[in-house]
Amino acid sequence: MPAADVRAVTTVDDALRAELLACWVDVTNAGGAVGFVAPVTPADVAPVLDRLLEGVGSGRDVLCVLTAGGGTAGFAALVGSSSPLRRHWGTVLRVQVHPSLQGRGLGRALMEGVHRIAADRGWEFVTLGARGGTGVEAFYKGLGYAEVGRVPGAVRVAPGDDRDEILLARAL
Repeated sequence: MPAADVRAVTTVDDALRAELLACWVDVTNAGGAVGFVAPVTPADVAPVLDRLLEGVGSGRDVLCVLTAGGGTAGFAALVGSSSPLRRHWGTVLRVQVHPSLQGRGLGRALMEGVHRIAADRGWEFVTLGARGGTGVEAFYKGLGYAEVGRVPGAVRVAPGDDRDEILLARAL
């Protein structure tokens, strides 16, 4: 596995934004379940990335950027709750490692960094949703997540292809 590092990012410049956008497009077009269905273009993904970055810019959310081999290899977002009753937990969104780097343990490294960053923020729990039919829930269960719910047919991948949203949670 290439040397990997995960850092919390609260300010995103144009160069990093371009790297994040390219990663998200490449992950989606390789079949990744990160909010879109392939094929996508940068124009499709950019508005969603920009909304995610608005939350990061507000200070409520944090971007967890994975670097490996000297470049951006992937990322995930940690989204804080606006409810005063839920400030002890966050939601993990858009977990992705560039397709050219998958299969090298970088997904695990990214998630370990996400957990460290969440704990550093004082959060005690994290949740995430996974698209059914991808098998990715086994990866998360291997990281200590437990399935806490399932919403049947919540994700429409294509007409006639509805998938469950699998809800997972983990104590930090």
